[in-house]
Amino acid sequence: MPTAQGNPIVSLFPLIFIFVIFYFLLIRPQKRKEKDHKAMLGKLNKNDEVVTSSGIHGTIVNLKDKTLTLRIDDNVKVEIDKNCIAYLKKTQSVQSS
Repeated sequence: MPTAQGNPIVSLFPLIFIFVIFYFLLIRPQKRKEKDHKAMLGKLNKNDEVVTSSGIHGTIVNLKDKTLTLRIDDNVKVEIDKNCIAYLKKTQSVQSS
């Protein structure tokens, strides 16, 4: 007596559903974050205050293609990769009354 088997595509629906959820919860936000980080790195200028991924706060003194020089303190400069910049510090502008 032969057994009735369902459509094999129907058995793949749960797997496809899990992949779609995985894409929207993990992959898509990560790609958006990478895109925003690249845009931020492209807009870096001299005298911008930044924070590195290791938590070092500094001011950009010199920009090159793949590296930049940070002034951390008086007479202390460090050359790092651009990719190590975590974020650009928000500077508060003084508003006149």
